[in-house]
Amino acid sequence: MALGNQTRNQTSWSARGQARDVAIDEGLRAFMLRVYNYMASALALTGIVAYGLAQMAVTFGPEGQILSLTGLGEALFNSPLRWLVILAPFAFILVLSFGIERMRASTAQTVFWLFAAVMGASMASLFIVYTGASVARVFFITAGTFGAMSLYGYTTKTDLSRFGSFLFMGLIGVIVASLVNLFLGSSVLQFAISVIGVLVFIGLTAYDTQMIKQSYHESDDSETAGKKAIHGALRIYLDFVNMFILLLQLFGSRR
Repeated sequence: MALGNQTRNQTSWSARGQARDVAIDEGLRAFMLRVYNYMASALALTGIVAYGLAQMAVTFGPEGQILSLTGLGEALFNSPLRWLVILAPFAFILVLSFGIERMRASTAQTVFWLFAAVMGASMASLFIVYTGASVARVFFITAGTFGAMSLYGYTTKTDLSRFGSFLFMGLIGVIVASLVNLFLGSSVLQFAISVIGVLVFIGLTAYDTQMIKQSYHESDDSETAGKKAIHGALRIYLDFVNMFILLLQLFGSRR
């Protein structure tokens, strides 16, 4: 009788454990889907703003060639306003990265959408410098690469945290080299920066995906989970955008 009771207890514990594991898996999938939805929506907003401003910033000829800048184009690209457009996204990144814990989730979400829109303004020049066909082609290349590496980061059993410091140093090196090349204007150095940068952001995509996955806790309240989702979306959004820009520098066709 005692043995029967013990068997029933073990079966009950096993069933409860399996139910808990299923609940955690469902919660994790819902959390990651929320992160990807935020990221995809932000990319769509960035693209719409960038394309819309590019269309309003220039006048086109009958064959699609750019004839001149409009008043808006002059303001965006040839006036002091351009520095605000260039630097504003960095301010939003700092606010979201270091101040999100002090925000409500709804406030963080609003700041995130504003960041995506401002990022679109800073990327409007890409639709002017590069042909629309090459922008679309590189976007799909980026999406495929990002999707594959993010899936790897989500499913792999390998601990990618050991690569974090290496990837971070690579990122700092790319940033420093890019700043130096602003003064040198070397095409060879720019090519090297683009190649190394793509490799760094490919690695960061897998790394950040795993870190976002590991940040999930089933006990988080809605506010905490919401802020984690926004912060995670910011990380992979930046991975995607930077990979896209670097690949565009490598494979894009200039007008």
